[in-house]
Amino acid sequence: MLDQFGRTINYMRVSVTDRCNLRCRYCMPDGVKLVAMKDILTYEEILEICGAAAGLGISRIKITGGEPLARLGCADLIASLKQVPGIEQVTMTTNGVLLGKYLPELLAAGLDAVNISLDTLDSDRFLEITGRDELENVLESLDAALSTRLRVKINTVLQQGMNDDEWLPLAELAQDKPLDVRFIEMMPIGYGKGITGISNGMLKIKLEEKFPELSEDPSVHGNGPAVYVRIPGWRGSIGFISAIHGKFCDHCNRVRLTSQGRLKPCLCFGETTDLLPILRSGADKAARKEALTAALREGIFHKPRQHSFEDPASITEQAVMASIGG
Repeated sequence: MLDQFGRTINYMRVSVTDRCNLRCRYCMPDGVKLVAMKDILTYEEILEICGAAAGLGISRIKITGGEPLARLGCADLIASLKQVPGIEQVTMTTNGVLLGKYLPELLAAGLDAVNISLDTLDSDRFLEITGRDELENVLESLDAALSTRLRVKINTVLQQGMNDDEWLPLAELAQDKPLDVRFIEMMPIGYGKGITGISNGMLKIKLEEKFPELSEDPSVHGNGPAVYVRIPGWRGSIGFISAIHGKFCDHCNRVRLTSQGRLKPCLCFGETTDLLPILRSGADKAARKEALTAALREGIFHKPRQHSFEDPASITEQAVMASIGG
């Protein structure tokens, strides 16, 4: 469907849990308060929402968390989503720790693609960033995923003074591997407010200096706002998601569903539409679908024109990323 500014909204990021098996410093460090399980959507409730959303034109679902594979039965949810009329694609973002373990189930469920979060290739630094010594598992999961039919992307967030010196080795993963490496600018949400990120504009200049033959890659790589470049001879591409220094709101096509059942039209602002009361109202399924459709339509239509990450004082979202959904 179209929002109030005429943008086609066809993509919903669905958080299935606020739990995670890592403790990344900008997302979910130790001590973060978790939501009570009774307040988390059941898989059946997620399917109801996605069914109503599909009726409004949402055709692409991204499963996120927390860490989605930390919740048992995630592959079963994906299999069910693939059967929802109107849903054309189901993908996942994961930290990769459990991906190798669940890969056969995810393939059988029909998962279309996977994004793996990876901010460093150094084991000591991985421990410092994530709080856990799991780099070897992540890299093994990455290689396992590359051996399948899945389209694989790497999501990297560079932090000043932490891993910003690794931009080249991380980018070079795309040299010999058939994957995309995407650099995502640090967003001032939750704990990210206290961490200085790296401008993708500056990063692209460094890449151009290192690889003068670099060129724009106009091919479609997915559903998000990344802009891609290619380096001759490389098997993959390099992408830039520049929320701060390359505003892409004019063609934003996404909304988010939190694990607590709140429809979130824009990451920058705290305004949401609470769908959980509809699901637990006691009404029959037909009445719930009608109410969900109306609430989704209203929430999507009033999606804000643009974020204001460049003006921290105007950001109204106060939650941490783990509770919002990646």
